[in-house]
Amino acid sequence: MDQRDIKPLLQIMASLRDPDSGCPWDIKQDFSTIAPYTIEEAYEVADAIQRDNMEELRDELGDLLLQVVFHARMAEEAGHFSFGDVVDAICDKMTRRHPHVFGDETIADSDAQTHAWEEHKARERSQKNLHGETRSILDDIARGLPPLKRAGKLQRRAARVGFDWPDSKGVVEKLEEEIYELKEVVQNAQNKQRIQDELGDLLFTCVNLARHTGIDPETALAGANSRFEQRFKQIEQALTQKGKDLQEVSLDEMDTLWDEIKRKER
Repeated sequence: MDQRDIKPLLQIMASLRDPDSGCPWDIKQDFSTIAPYTIEEAYEVADAIQRDNMEELRDELGDLLLQVVFHARMAEEAGHFSFGDVVDAICDKMTRRHPHVFGDETIADSDAQTHAWEEHKARERSQKNLHGETRSILDDIARGLPPLKRAGKLQRRAARVGFDWPDSKGVVEKLEEEIYELKEVVQNAQNKQRIQDELGDLLFTCVNLARHTGIDPETALAGANSRFEQRFKQIEQALTQKGKDLQEVSLDEMDTLWDEIKRKER
């Protein structure tokens, strides 16, 4: 097992943050200014994985690790915790939540492990409630998550206490209801906030349908984005072959090309 020492990286960050000889930009940063970079690096890791680029993945994982080291260094400077405390905390959590590996429990399969993991998390939340740290089962769902992902987490958490449809049929009916309500506020030219609220309800219900059908909504939307991009580029290519420019053709002509491209895909 490769266990190269992380101390050089920790020392590099300490040097960058040194108030006398460090980097002015690094010294100036705080948790809130670094947080957006942390999110960005996580997305770049996911992108490298999606493109199956292992060389880029290595580099992006390093960038993400640097974010952890950066936050830990700032916390240590403020007297909150150190990088070692971060390591200890995650080691303790992983050991505690895998008693079938580090203890005597038995887990049948991956689905059973997912269920057991959620049970462990629920017990941990209950312990926090005893100490007055949380007030709701939804309190510890991070607000910084992408909205689609956070919607799914909120729904799954509520479902664990019975606040859920028994099957996807009820969700489809709710989806139809939300579409009707959105159409009504748009047709009646109601204020932008009402339209935004109804559109949000529709998207939230779409996430619920994805959850009930075992679909990841972000993956589904990413696929739709990719299909749109590929089809639109084919429209551009088809028009170029005809000696036409996008700005010169009508919507009807572009729609005709779009439909032809979709038929070929089938």
